[in-house]
Amino acid sequence: MKKFCLAIAFTFFTLTSLLAAPSPYRFTLDLQNVQNDKVKVTLQTPSITTSEVVYNIPKMVPGTYSVDNFGRYVSEFKAYTKNGQLLKVEKLDDNRWKIKNATALNKLTYWIDDTFQDTAATHSIFEPTGTNIEANQNFLINTHGFMGYFDNLKRLSYEFTVLKPQNFYGSTALKTTKTSSDSDTFVVPTYMELVDSPLMYTVPDTTVLNIGGAEVLVSVYSPSKKVKANFIGATIRSTLEAQKNYLGGTLPVPRYAFLIYLSDKPNKTGAYGALEHSYSSVYYMPEADPERIAQQIVSIAAHEFFHIVTPLNIHAEQIHDFDYNNPQMSEHLWLYEGVTEYAATHVQVNQKILTPEVYLNKLRAYIIGANQYNDTLPFTVMSQGALDKYASQYGNVYQKGALIGLALDIKLRELSGGNYGMRRLMQDLALTYGKNKAFKDEELFDKITSLTYPEIRDFFRKYVEGSQPLPYTDIFKTVGVVYQPVSTEEKISLGRLELGYDGTAQKLTVENISETTAFSKKSKLQIGDQLITLNNKALTPETVSEIFKTEVYSKAPGEEITLLVGRANKRGKIKPKKLKGHLLKITEEKQNVLQIDPAANPQQKILRDTWLYSN
Repeated sequence: MKKFCLAIAFTFFTLTSLLAAPSPYRFTLDLQNVQNDKVKVTLQTPSITTSEVVYNIPKMVPGTYSVDNFGRYVSEFKAYTKNGQLLKVEKLDDNRWKIKNATALNKLTYWIDDTFQDTAATHSIFEPTGTNIEANQNFLINTHGFMGYFDNLKRLSYEFTVLKPQNFYGSTALKTTKTSSDSDTFVVPTYMELVDSPLMYTVPDTTVLNIGGAEVLVSVYSPSKKVKANFIGATIRSTLEAQKNYLGGTLPVPRYAFLIYLSDKPNKTGAYGALEHSYSSVYYMPEADPERIAQQIVSIAAHEFFHIVTPLNIHAEQIHDFDYNNPQMSEHLWLYEGVTEYAATHVQVNQKILTPEVYLNKLRAYIIGANQYNDTLPFTVMSQGALDKYASQYGNVYQKGALIGLALDIKLRELSGGNYGMRRLMQDLALTYGKNKAFKDEELFDKITSLTYPEIRDFFRKYVEGSQPLPYTDIFKTVGVVYQPVSTEEKISLGRLELGYDGTAQKLTVENISETTAFSKKSKLQIGDQLITLNNKALTPETVSEIFKTEVYSKAPGEEITLLVGRANKRGKIKPKKLKGHLLKITEEKQNVLQIDPAANPQQKILRDTWLYSN
């Protein structure tokens, strides 16, 4: 009898709970009826129990560290009752709308303009974060640019349907719950996971790689169709395989999507790159030679792909419950971006894609880059002020942030006799926290110390929370590497050149040149010249290093060289011009030089090997 009564009570409780469960957001995005580069968005709203409610489109999203105000692309915002009557709406600012008599609210409609075509904005949005609406061509749907949330209701589930043109395919890491020739439906459990799930709709050009137990989708939009997904996939496969091995043989995600948009037009921001998500990344690159584009994507993807570790499985409360309209910054950008960047480079030497010597040159580049920033500004302080006061210092997360990861890795190796490093620490942090458990900003350093060694707390106090510069000499000496702040060397040269790149002409260009060059006054190299060939060998961003190695650095001083350049005539038309010169020997000052120490002792060699090659 008691069991029976309990069963009845439990059934009643369950039914009551289900009946009381809040309804989800139900969105429809209509890509079939684009008007003036705008898409209509319809929301069947969840039940609202307050007399007024505020609807929000994000001011900022994670991973960007930029205030973008996506709500400024919303127009014709309307709120309706179930009977189709309009409700009063007050626009509070660019990103928020207050709806009166909200208990009667049943539906919202509005139109979304895209960010790619916004030529009038004083603040341009970085394209991988933005939106693209090109009827019958391409739709890049960063979901935060189309769909929003009501105050205090970010954790309701979201169902959204995309009405798509015939023959279009939606590339995403999401799985459809329903699909047909003209629509796709998706469900995600919270707004945070919605924002973490971009999509790209276009005529499909995709390939799928199976790597480490994960299904990796590569989707490419190339206006001229000269860059193919199969080619990009084949090029990045080896990097992804290396990252799989680096992470222990499997990937911590079941699926991943590379969404790659290639542009054949100049962009307003002047920037190219990517934005990471937990299960995908969005790329915006110029449409160019397939091999060049593939290599650029590989170098960027090496970083973005590692974000499957952090912040997916290791993140602060500020990210776990992100406030899209009043964002609070975490103090741990050294972890999210710095350690990720360090891993993206370290994997290449660890998996023997790079030699130690080439890897040291990459570390040297980080040091040179970090020197452009304020080295006494505590990294935690910079992180918290990255949106405003210290926005100009944000780029240092990819320079000094990576070097903090390096220094911590080497310190852990030293304290553990080579047995414990950065990768093991990240694994332990992922086990301690994970996708659904955030850490408190102020507790992370103490937690890492408890997982490792007491000396690590002092490391953070000095070099991350404090203003002390990283002690490069001591760091590298631990692993048998000599660090020289300044050194000189003699080398064969054309003269001191600074090269740039003309994206329109797709040519290397001369940005600056010293007084002393390999060329006479009659055959003078000029700023603005486009470099075409050196000794009849074509100069491109991919070939320039190798050609200079064989045609300049390995030659003797005085040897003749022939350089073909493109130079603008008086009418501005580019004409080829052949320059002849003779190679010079110059003394060059180099800064922040790193070299393997041939006199390293056995302990240094052991630590160097474990740092470079162990788990």
